[in-house]
Order: sequence, then C-alpha cells, then structure tokens
Amino acid sequence: MAEAVIKTGGKQYLVKKGDTILVEKIDKKEGSEVNFKEVLLFHDSKGVKVGKPKVSGAKVSGKILAQIKDKKVTIIKYKRKTRYRRKQGHRQQLSKIKIDTVTA
Repeated sequence: MAEAVIKTGGKQYLVKKGDTILVEKIDKKEGSEVNFKEVLLFHDSKGVKVGKPKVSGAKVSGKILAQIKDKKVTIIKYKRKTRYRRKQGHRQQLSKIKIDTVTA
C-alpha cells in the first residue's frame, strides 16, 4: 500500500488511502475534492522516493468530510502585584479529510 508525507497548513502528515485526518481549515465546501501537491516523501512496494523538496509527479487527493472546530484552548496572562489579568479563549478551525488516492 502506498504511503506519502504531505505538507499542509505548515504541518506534515503521513497518509495512506482510506485515512481520515484533521488539518487546518481549507476554504472549500464539505464534499468537495482537495488535492495536495506538496508531497515530500512517497513510499510503495517499489521503494521510497524522497523529494528535494517535493516529489515530482506525486499527488494525494481526498474529500472534505466536515468543517469543525477544535477544543477550546484557554490563554491566561497574569502579572503579580500590578493587578494585571487577561483571559482569552481560542478554538482552531479544522477540516476533516478522507484520503482517496495516493499516486506517484
């Protein structure tokens, strides 16, 4: 089975056909096709291809299942003796993607 390391949203993911991954939000509607052209490494039964920095001709495609939000992260700033306190929350927007094809 073919595997690939793709880069999206400043992060790298090891994927193969049938995997479901959570990546930073991609601005497309649910059910639409998404192609990852930044394939950094490709591995199959024939061997391993390492890109410099990308593998030429390699392509990973998938389908967006859902646009969701991650768990809330609380940010607290505090300085003693000066009555300074700040509390802030953040929820990262994510895209849930099912990988359909991994080709070189």
